[in-house]
Formats: sequence, C-alpha cells, structure tokens
Amino acid sequence: MTVYHFVGIKGSGMSALAQVLHDMNYQVQGSDVEKHFFTQEALEKLGIKILPFNKDNIEPGMSIIAGNAFPDTHEEIQRAMELGLPIIRYHRFLGDFMKNFTSIAITGAHGKTSTTGLMAHVMRGAKPTSFLIGDGTGKGDENAEYFVFEACEYRRHFLSYYPDYAIMTNIDFDHPDYFSSIDDVFEAFQTMALQVNKGIIACGDDEQLQKIQAKVPVIFYGFNEENDFQARNVSSTPEGTKFDVFVRNTYYETFQIPTFGDHNVLNALAVIALCKYEDISADIVKSQLLTFTGVKRRFSEKPVGSQILIDDYAHHPTEIRATIDAARKKYPDRQIVAVFQPHTFTRTQTFLDEFAESLNMADKVFLCEIFGSARENQGKLSILDLQEKIPGGEILKEEDPSPLRDFENSVILFMGAGDIQKFQQAYENYLEKQA
Repeated sequence: MTVYHFVGIKGSGMSALAQVLHDMNYQVQGSDVEKHFFTQEALEKLGIKILPFNKDNIEPGMSIIAGNAFPDTHEEIQRAMELGLPIIRYHRFLGDFMKNFTSIAITGAHGKTSTTGLMAHVMRGAKPTSFLIGDGTGKGDENAEYFVFEACEYRRHFLSYYPDYAIMTNIDFDHPDYFSSIDDVFEAFQTMALQVNKGIIACGDDEQLQKIQAKVPVIFYGFNEENDFQARNVSSTPEGTKFDVFVRNTYYETFQIPTFGDHNVLNALAVIALCKYEDISADIVKSQLLTFTGVKRRFSEKPVGSQILIDDYAHHPTEIRATIDAARKKYPDRQIVAVFQPHTFTRTQTFLDEFAESLNMADKVFLCEIFGSARENQGKLSILDLQEKIPGGEILKEEDPSPLRDFENSVILFMGAGDIQKFQQAYENYLEKQA
C-alpha cells in the first residue's frame, strides 16, 4: 500500500480529495503552509497528518499528489523527483480516479458548489456515493457506485475530466484574469461538452448553454416551456419553495426544497433530471431534497439579537442578485443590508457597473476594501470607485463595525470570496462587548 502525500493539502479541492481517499481506506498525509485555513478542520477531525512544507516529508514508496499552485521547483516535488516517485497533478489524479465510478461532473459559472452538495446528498439516499465539493468537503464510500464532483472552468481545469454525465448550470463571463470574453468561456464549456460520455443536463434558460453541441444527449431544464424538464407553479412557503415538475409537458411530480430563490429551484431541477435518467425513484429524491442542509458559506444563517446575519460566497454580480433575491423571498418583511467585499481587482474593474447595479437591489450597502488575490497585488482602482456608483453606500472598517447596529430587525448579508468572514466576526464581537 502506497502512502498518498498531498503537496498543498489545505487547498479546497486537495483537502476534499484527501478526505475521499482516507474514507476509502487509503493511507493519506500532506503538507502545507502553517497558516490556518478552514479546509484543514475536516482533515484534523479525521486524524489526517498535516506537516509543514519540508523536503524531508518525502520518503521512498510514496505517491505524490501535487496541488496546482506549486511548481515543479517546489522542494517537496524536487525531492520526489530525486527519489523517482510518481508525481500526479491534482486534476490528472482526479481524472483517473473517477473512471472507477459512474461520474457526475457539476460545472457552470455559478451554483457549482451548491448543486454538487445537493446532488451528492440526493444520490446518497439511493446508492453508495462518493463526492468532492469545492468548499473543501469530501466523502468517500468503499462501495461507491457514483462519484459526484465539482468541476471548475477556471484555467480550463475541467478539461482534465471525461465524466459520464455533466450538469451545466450556466455560462457567464467571470475570471477576467484568465478568460478574455464570454466567447472564450463558451469555447471552454463546448470543449468540455465533447468529453462527456453519457449525457449532459444543461440549463435551457441560459442562452449560451442552448448553443452547446455534444455527441451525447443534451437534456435541458429550466422555467421556460421549451425545456425537457420544466418547473411550474413555484410558490414560497415559510418552510421553503414548492414547485411542480413537468417532463416534456407532462406532469411528473411535485417537489419541495428548504431553500429560497429561483437559482435553488434550478439547482434542484438539474438533480431531479439526472436522477430520473438514472432510474432513481421520485420518492427518494423528494425526501432527500427536503433534508438537504446546504454547503459551507452558501447562505449560512445566524440569528443575532433582532438581526439575521448571513454569510455567503457571492462574488460576482449574478450571484449577488441571486443572494439578495433569496433573502427577499425568505424574509419579505425585513430590510436587506448588503456588506460586500470585492474579490480581485481584475474582477472589480471588469464588472464595476454590474456590481453597483446588483448591490443597489439591497436597501442599504456597506463596502469593504478590495481583497486582492495571490496573482495580483493591486489594481488602479479602489473601493471608492464602486462606492461612487452606489447611492448611500458606505465603507465599513473591520475595526469599527458599529454602523450595522442601526439596522434593527434586518437581514445582513456578508458577501464575498475573500476574508469577508472577519467583518462578520468583528461585528459579532462588537455586539458581545455591548451586551
């Protein structure tokens, strides 16, 4: 038995993969920087060894799984080369690993993580299923028949995969530091579509996805009538959202989900369509949809005093709109306050007007300093450029979150892909001191 050593085990995909292999009784360990990341908590719970980077971690007989952020010049990878050990990049390893199962890739510009979590939860109610989610969650099952995983389009990483099925939630222009245009993004998805072996479940309400060509059947889902799977009679209740599903204009079943917003209905519809194709009974799907508790950092709620604080990963205008829409549907009588931290200068620059437009859907907007990525230090613009476009928008400082206290009985949405959580934490600490 080889020991799988992960170089960069705290990366969200790497951490999830390490958990999957550990659950399937493989020997797993890894190394990373000594800074704390939330992705390490699940590893620590499972007792997976995490070491600081050091070439001496690498020993004969190991197989090295290398994270994409680490070049071949990294000391551990260098040592592995000297010892003649197999070194497999994360995507290559995953691409080979999934051949042992019926694999379901979940991809799209938005909604991947939530849909992957939902798909895995529903599938596990019917058949042994392993899954890998981009929020750092992975679960292996020794008897797994299915493997559900999040496949990211960034840098065309998903082209390492040849899955049985692909769910495509949408195509949108994002990652402007890599993609040049919406056409460039479409081309990546089109290439991916030709690598799918059994079938594609695609959102037919998305005009880009309507143009996808494939060698396998493409099943469309959505709210529009021309879709193969259509959601009708959508209604919100205090418990969630109820809707009827019609398959090619014939009534199929009524489903309920414990979440709000059109985007969540669409995610559920994709899962329902795939399960029908794999002959999983509608009753199992119905009961599993009802018990899904969500994934990390996607509309994670916490009541504090008279306010509801919500932590959400939304970092693109489309996602901000969806999150505000979900909050309005769930809390129609409350004021919605958005606290937004833009993620990367390139994205903020590219979508400046769209960010303002989507944030202006909230009743009040607070902005936090731009969170730059490891790939860029800073751009020419500042948070003030965005503030200018938001009437009444204010800048919120971590050292003084007190202005949020003025919004009694409101819903406060903390949105961003950087470290927006620290602003929520600062606000909670402030309230505790005031109590």
